[in-house]
Amino acid sequence: MSKDSPKIITNVVGIMATNSYVVYCPVTREAVIIDPGGEPQKIIDSIDETSLNPTGVILTHGHSDHMAAAADILKNYNIGLAIHSDDLDTMKKSIEEAPLWGLGQIEEPAVEQLLKEGDRIKVGNITGSVLSTPGHTKGGISLKFDRFVLAGDTLFAGSVGRTDFFGGNRETLLNSIRLKLLELPDDTIVYCGHGPSTTIGDEKKRNPFINGML
Repeated sequence: MSKDSPKIITNVVGIMATNSYVVYCPVTREAVIIDPGGEPQKIIDSIDETSLNPTGVILTHGHSDHMAAAADILKNYNIGLAIHSDDLDTMKKSIEEAPLWGLGQIEEPAVEQLLKEGDRIKVGNITGSVLSTPGHTKGGISLKFDRFVLAGDTLFAGSVGRTDFFGGNRETLLNSIRLKLLELPDDTIVYCGHGPSTTIGDEKKRNPFINGML
């Protein structure tokens, strides 16, 4: 593995135990924060303790349990936020409904960049790419870096994302998994929005939602 290979920090945050990730370049120490779903100080501490320099925040989708701490993080580091253009309405609606889910009042973060399929994510000496994986939400994305992918709530260990929320569609979700995620090498690590990580190969073997696709 190259000395420039990306590193990842996982913080489990908020009442819904969301996995918030920090992907960073071990050489330049530049970092990008993925899905800061709560407990901003916990995320900030993990970044500062590792002596990282965050350059941006990316949301895999606009649900409030994945962006509840975004506004605080943006202000703390004076950085911008990126999300797929098709999930702006999802973010606004989810913020409105956050109190109903026990998440309280959430400040809407300012969006600096709108992402689309194929966009490159530059973090120091490493580069990732945006995979459009809608279905859980209309504008859901996954982020591919080297030997791993951050799949948000598209794919879980042994399961898939819910499609009964605003903008969700089961057929679209399964197509995203089949056409984008299952095309990755079997040894690709999948960092999920909730729960443990897995691999593409393991999900092909064990995930009951995927068996019918192969």
